[in-house]
Amino acid sequence: MSEKTSCVKLNAVWQPEEENTGGFVMKDDIQSLSHSKWRCKYHIVFAPKYRRQIIYGKIKADVGKILRELSERKGVEILEAECCPDHIHMLVAIPPHMSVSEYMGYLKSKSSLMIFDRHANLKYKYGNRHFWCRGYYVDTVGKYETAIRDYIRNQLQDDIANDQISLKEFVDPFTGEPVK
Repeated sequence: MSEKTSCVKLNAVWQPEEENTGGFVMKDDIQSLSHSKWRCKYHIVFAPKYRRQIIYGKIKADVGKILRELSERKGVEILEAECCPDHIHMLVAIPPHMSVSEYMGYLKSKSSLMIFDRHANLKYKYGNRHFWCRGYYVDTVGKYETAIRDYIRNQLQDDIANDQISLKEFVDPFTGEPVK
């Protein structure tokens, strides 16, 4: 009952379409190493320990510079990034010879040391040089890169809008009198 299948040698190498149903994928977006072509993009989210809102204040720009510098050292390209009050969103292109966990371990450990060196007063709040939470969220981007870029760009505005929504009622719905 098994049917023999024959292998057909392909004359052309598969190349992705210029336009997909989820967004635009550019052919010049493909990078290469000595024996491989690749497009490995990831959406990564990570937060400071206890989700303290320290990033948004005075050190927001410094954290961004540190993360960009460390990423450049490893050959990782940051395509889009946003420092929200209590977490960071990054869209990155990581070369295939490096795992996501290897990159995140390097990024979080080295950036933690650099942040504590530049901002010595944080040592007392965070102790033992633990600036970041242990975990992180990662997802592959695929053909929906433009949607994820828009999401990251608008994340800060969405957070601000959600913070402004209040559940406090100023008028009692049963009596119609102002709540004290």
